[in-house]
Amino acid sequence: MKNTDWNKLASGIIKAELKRRDIGYEQLITMLEKIGVQETLPSILNKMSRGSFQFAFFLQCATAIGIKNLRLDDLSSDEN
Repeated sequence: MKNTDWNKLASGIIKAELKRRDIGYEQLITMLEKIGVQETLPSILNKMSRGSFQFAFFLQCATAIGIKNLRLDDLSSDEN
C-alpha cells in the first residue's frame, strides 16, 4: 500500500458503509446529531466530495452509523 491515497481510502470506507446500510447524507446528519455532532448538508457534501477530513470526523461517522469493527488487513488498494 506504498502509494495509497489515504484520504480517498478513508472517505471510500465511510461512503461504502453508508451505502451498505442505505443511509443518505441527510440521515447521517440526524444520526450525528444524536451523538452531539453538528454538521450541515453542505459541509458533509464538501468533505465527501473532496475526500479528505479529520480522523475525528471519520470516528464520529463510524460511531453514528454503527461501525463496530474495522479490519485494516481487509483493505486493498489498486494503487500499489
